[in-house]
Amino acid sequence: MKLDIEKFRVKPGDKVDLAAISTKADPKADKNEVENTLFPALKSHLESLQEKLWAENKQSIILVLQGMDAAGKDSTVRHVFTEVDPAGMWIASFKAPTVIEKDHDYLWRVNRALPPRGMIGVFNRSHYEDVVTVRLHNYIKDRQLPDEIKNDEHLWDERFDQIRNWEKYLRQNAFRMVKIFLHVSKDEQQKRLTDRLFNEEKHYKFSLSDLEERRYWPEYQKLYAETIEETTTEHSPWYIVPADNKWYLRYVVGTIVEQTLEAMNPKFPPLSDETKAKLGELRNLLTLAKDLNLDSKTVEKKVISQVIAKDAAPAEAHALVEAVKEIEEVQKEEKKDDSKKGDKKDKDGKKDDKKH
Repeated sequence: MKLDIEKFRVKPGDKVDLAAISTKADPKADKNEVENTLFPALKSHLESLQEKLWAENKQSIILVLQGMDAAGKDSTVRHVFTEVDPAGMWIASFKAPTVIEKDHDYLWRVNRALPPRGMIGVFNRSHYEDVVTVRLHNYIKDRQLPDEIKNDEHLWDERFDQIRNWEKYLRQNAFRMVKIFLHVSKDEQQKRLTDRLFNEEKHYKFSLSDLEERRYWPEYQKLYAETIEETTTEHSPWYIVPADNKWYLRYVVGTIVEQTLEAMNPKFPPLSDETKAKLGELRNLLTLAKDLNLDSKTVEKKVISQVIAKDAAPAEAHALVEAVKEIEEVQKEEKKDDSKKGDKKDKDGKKDDKKH
């Protein structure tokens, strides 16, 4: 099943009516095929793409997850990136702003949470809380801002404009942001909140504020729809993904990340001339170790430690290790050939003994 992610993407100029968009899995999707074949293959491919992204160290992807409470944000991150090296992940969760965060502009804390180049960043909630939740509850009145800003009738339009420009700036600096709205139904949310309340293993997830916020369901749906319309762009698109069926949600989110990374096309970098020279030295030392019947592993460790001591770049170090592996494979084949030659000599010697 080839998944078309374009059907989930909101294009600039599209009108969004969340009530008209399904929260269920595509009925044509085969759950068994997704869970046992497609999703495992996807996760493995994400691991490969992330390794190239890290080795290249030139660009980054930022996955923004927004949605109502119990939409499945945490579990989506946990399952989609199961096989990705944790060292290559950069995850930030945004709760109610702290006193220090309130003392800065609303994008300050998000800027501080941006991932370095070469990483997959995930924002569990994000700066969009400041144009949805803050707007809904009018928290702006309590912020340390001049009255002329608090009372500005164009405040939210201006924030949309600021966000569009900020995300464009990130893209122009090789940080690609992909935003996903986890579209869960009110009935499904009720089931999940009830499960948190009665299942002891999920008590830690339960919060009375979730029930309080549920009262504002229509208002949240309206504000999210407007926010998505106003801030989806070609360089930083929004995707609305059905979230009632978690197996389908995870597969779609994973596929969006996969295809975005493929479009970014990260590559393993070539060796620098300096590292090639060092690699030549390493080849010579390994050959010498073999000729002198030394432990090549010991020699290899010494040379690599020297390379690290000279502050080789992570990408170069990675390429060097790959080259060392290649040398070892050649050596293994040579040993096999030597062993075969030795066996042949033994057989020939035995034949000569029989003749005598």
